[in-house]
Amino acid sequence: MSTPLIAVHLPDGTVREVPAGTTPLEIANSISPRLAAASLVARLTPVTGSASQSSAGEDSEAAMYAAQDATASRLVDLSTPLTGDTHLELVTEKDPEAVKVVRHSAAHVMATAVLELFPETKLGHGPATDSGFFYDFYREKPFTPEDLAEIEERMIEIVARDEKFVREYVPREKALEQFEQDGDFMKLHFVTRFTEPGSEVSFYRNGHFIDFCRGPHVPSTGRVKAFKVLSLAGAYWLGDEKNPQLQRIYGTAFFSKKDMDEHFARLEEAARRDHRVLGKQLDLFSIQELAGAGLIFWHPKGAMIRKIMEDWMRDECLRRGYQLVYTPHVARVNLWQTSGHEGFYAGNMFTPMKLDDADYRMKPMNCPFHILIYKNSPKSYRDLPVRYAELGNVYRYERSGTMHGLLRVRGFTQDDAHIFCTPQQIESEVAACIDFAEAVLKTFGFSEFKVELSTWDPNDRAHYAGSDDNWTLAIRSLDNVLKSRGIVYKTIPGEAAFYGPKIDVKLVDVLGRLWQLSTVQFDFNLPARFELEYVGEDGERHQPVMVHRALFGSVERFFGVLIEHYAGAFPLWLAPVQVGLVPISERHLGYAEKLNQKLKEAGFRVETDARNEKMNAKIRDFANQKAPYILVFGDKEEAAGTVSVRTRGKGDQGSVPLTEFIAKAKALVASQSTEL
Repeated sequence: MSTPLIAVHLPDGTVREVPAGTTPLEIANSISPRLAAASLVARLTPVTGSASQSSAGEDSEAAMYAAQDATASRLVDLSTPLTGDTHLELVTEKDPEAVKVVRHSAAHVMATAVLELFPETKLGHGPATDSGFFYDFYREKPFTPEDLAEIEERMIEIVARDEKFVREYVPREKALEQFEQDGDFMKLHFVTRFTEPGSEVSFYRNGHFIDFCRGPHVPSTGRVKAFKVLSLAGAYWLGDEKNPQLQRIYGTAFFSKKDMDEHFARLEEAARRDHRVLGKQLDLFSIQELAGAGLIFWHPKGAMIRKIMEDWMRDECLRRGYQLVYTPHVARVNLWQTSGHEGFYAGNMFTPMKLDDADYRMKPMNCPFHILIYKNSPKSYRDLPVRYAELGNVYRYERSGTMHGLLRVRGFTQDDAHIFCTPQQIESEVAACIDFAEAVLKTFGFSEFKVELSTWDPNDRAHYAGSDDNWTLAIRSLDNVLKSRGIVYKTIPGEAAFYGPKIDVKLVDVLGRLWQLSTVQFDFNLPARFELEYVGEDGERHQPVMVHRALFGSVERFFGVLIEHYAGAFPLWLAPVQVGLVPISERHLGYAEKLNQKLKEAGFRVETDARNEKMNAKIRDFANQKAPYILVFGDKEEAAGTVSVRTRGKGDQGSVPLTEFIAKAKALVASQSTEL
């Protein structure tokens, strides 16, 4: 019986008929040996309406991975036999997804090196990350810095051996038996959890090393060209402090030394911009050990920037039709039971406090409080939409190892708003929230952002509230808004909130890093739980739908990102001290007082250095505090009514009349310019 033919659709629009079982590498060689040599993996996309496009062995892993869209593309090894009609794209180093493949392969190279050097070690898992990779190991004796250097040297040898990555399939029961016999408790867990009884499971072999893995991988270890072992950290098995502590070795990999050098240069720049370092240097905020981790103390200069941020947000909310509200910090557990947080979110909340009348919890979110305000008086369709906004303090339990400066804290201020509207108003309200989010980012100096639509996983009903129909309606509404506005977005299955899908707007900072801040969420669940109503045009009672939105995300996190984006050199309108005054000697202090008064009357935040110090020392101190303008003056300037202007980043700009300086600076503040 002859081998059936399958249709392989190539990116240039041509279609090749090849025998079933042909590999992407064979097709690449038939096109061009040079293309075959440059290819790392292949991207397959099913042909709509064709027979199954599964490749050999894939069905046996069905339980390991979440269900994917029938039209979704996937990456496979170049050696994967093709068994059905498919679109085929050969992935080279130029493809954005390729670097994660080489990093995953580098993780296997590192695990190979560890087992060759320390054969008593047990393996966890080794995924690629956005900046590199890591691998978790269990070993009673701690690794040392010298061990890490030795591991990197052995990795160089393994790469030079150019061992092929070969995918193999092993009966599940045999794999479990072998892992149990070898005491590989982590691999035993992975196979038990992620594969089905009676199936075959996927392993990858390079040389004598073999690992339970889905792949894909580059063709051989020799394709892992530029890499570095970075650091060592502890990680509890399955994230549980009661479990054994693992040793996590971090590394990174790139396609060339040039790419890797540029990466480390970016890391150095990121370290220079670290908000924790700058926060201390510029006296903006602190975290006090005596008070507790994850709790932020805003110092006067940081508090001034916070005031500017919050004033802008409140004014903009009022301009856009929101009503400002204030709500308590705690509530009875009964409220959280009604909202569903007690069931779906309890692990992220502080433990209850027993008071004389009931158990109370600190609020992790403002939404139930805004709902109670809505419910406090009857509503008509003429009242909707109702938009409540609050810069409210919330409290969430974060594990001690996860907190990070301002970016991940236990107590923070959320610029929360909740919109109660009719189903017919939902799309226009979501669109208005997206407009607002764009205005926030642009106002504070971010010109680029990326958008994600987070949906639910219908196979994981335990983590989501509401009916299938409600979820379908909610996702369709958010999808419609994004498409109607021409916004390019990525769908992230399984990342929705328990009460509904959400749109996340991630800003891109000056270093190209993504930050999750703004979010817009659809909620059909809480209005039902709290039995919210409005009287419709028909005189009947109807249930509103609800939009949650936070645009700073949290004031703390947004401030931390601002610090790093500007490296502490805030735009003039945001700077806590906009103008530093430097009298050359003590006899110029009287002129300094006059300048100070006139500048403050013009609305500027001013600080005078009246110390009996040399002029250059005063200028240096203001420069270290990143003041936008430093005004220096002596006898000549006082006689002429001028100031010598030093502009941050530009140096001495010469002498100008004070009135001229004020006019220019006021125009910059009014325009909220990021330039001086």
